[in-house]
Amino acid sequence: MAKILIPTALRQFTEQQDAVEVTGATVGEALAALTAQYPNIKKNLFNEQGKLRSFVNVYVNDEDIRYMDKDATELEGNETISIVPSIAGGSTAVAEPQAAALSNEEVARYSRHLILPEVGMEGQLKLKQAKVALIGAGGLGAPLGLYLAAAGVGRIGIVDFDVVDASNLQRQVIHGTRDLGRKKLDSAADRMRDINPNIAIDKFDTGLSSENALEILREYDVVVDGTDNFPTRYLVNDACVLLKKPNVYGSIFRFEGQATVFAYQDGPCYRCLYPEPPPPGLVPSCAEGGVLGILPGLIGLVQATEAVKIVLGIGETLKNRLLLYDALSMRFRELRLRRDRDCPVCGEHPTVTRLIDYQEFCGVRPMASEAVPTDGAIDVTEVKKKLDRGDDFVLIDVREPHEYQIARIPGARLIPLGELPKHLNELDSDADIVAHCKSGARSQKAVDLLKQNGFRNVRNMTGGILAWSDKVDPTVPKY
Repeated sequence: MAKILIPTALRQFTEQQDAVEVTGATVGEALAALTAQYPNIKKNLFNEQGKLRSFVNVYVNDEDIRYMDKDATELEGNETISIVPSIAGGSTAVAEPQAAALSNEEVARYSRHLILPEVGMEGQLKLKQAKVALIGAGGLGAPLGLYLAAAGVGRIGIVDFDVVDASNLQRQVIHGTRDLGRKKLDSAADRMRDINPNIAIDKFDTGLSSENALEILREYDVVVDGTDNFPTRYLVNDACVLLKKPNVYGSIFRFEGQATVFAYQDGPCYRCLYPEPPPPGLVPSCAEGGVLGILPGLIGLVQATEAVKIVLGIGETLKNRLLLYDALSMRFRELRLRRDRDCPVCGEHPTVTRLIDYQEFCGVRPMASEAVPTDGAIDVTEVKKKLDRGDDFVLIDVREPHEYQIARIPGARLIPLGELPKHLNELDSDADIVAHCKSGARSQKAVDLLKQNGFRNVRNMTGGILAWSDKVDPTVPKY
């Protein structure tokens, strides 16, 4: 009997089970047993040809099966199989070079560092002269900015173009209520300077892109990835490999986090772990799936620690190791990473020698990760008219029960997306059906599923319940 650990992103397909015990002589047989027990998880693990998807890695204990016998890897019966999917982070004021000395005020400020033999005066001067680029000032960027500033990193570049929203404050502790509506760049910089007025901050009020990434990141010693989307993750990775800069990686989702160091001292890069991104919409964002507010604090602090260790040249970094954290069970696990000799970016014969169009690579349109097709769509105002007229139609809410408790549309029937296949026989295939979710992304999946099963008159309510709150009923809370 082998135990398969189910990551948070896939537990909706296993009835919220975090571990499933299966029988099988090989990894392939064990995964087949898993998908036989939970058929809806199959499409998230395997492509149409039955091959394991490239954005899903499988480990037996702490070994990647790609470097063993793949799905033919034999099991003795008591192994732990881990499924590790990828999880869905104006003008520039350039600082003057730092003087290689500490003032009396700085000696007092950093005294607890200075009495550490591993840091001392020499190490603190290294931090003062260091240049670290921080991609994003959101969930991960918040603790990163606070602690890199407090540690005395002399020059910190922040890349962000977003503004502070009320929903950010549950986890983005670098911003406050008084900062609502402000640029995150300005809010973060003010807080960091308040912590440590001795540092210099470069503000890049822009999204990182193929056109500006190399120019922006070239001047920094270490790049810390605090992004929240796949196009920017791959962009940061490729830019770091091309520039030979270490990439301190972190990602979060619901109650789980990952951290490692990529592209450092001949170690693997992000593409060695995840050669290709998942299809758009398959891995929900934190806005769709949620995130424990404390989680980015912990993962961000791991990243900050790794960045400081790299600058100081001390300790053992996470290079070649992927740190996994599960807040619900309060467990840390560690898996081995290896550099892929055939990696298209950092391999022996790289095929990616310049930055590419990462929106196209990830299959999304620029600035529209939540966009849904307009074909077969219906506006929220039209849905309201149908309800007011008493039209004969079915309004299906495909969100999760806990979301339904937050906000709902009267008359909507709750059928979570993951459970929809089990309820198809309860719906009339000839009925007029409208599906909705939070923003329109999940409900588009529901529409596609219904159409594939012979439902002819199905439409997606564009913008979801957020648009309903904006255009129809502002008393419905937004989350």
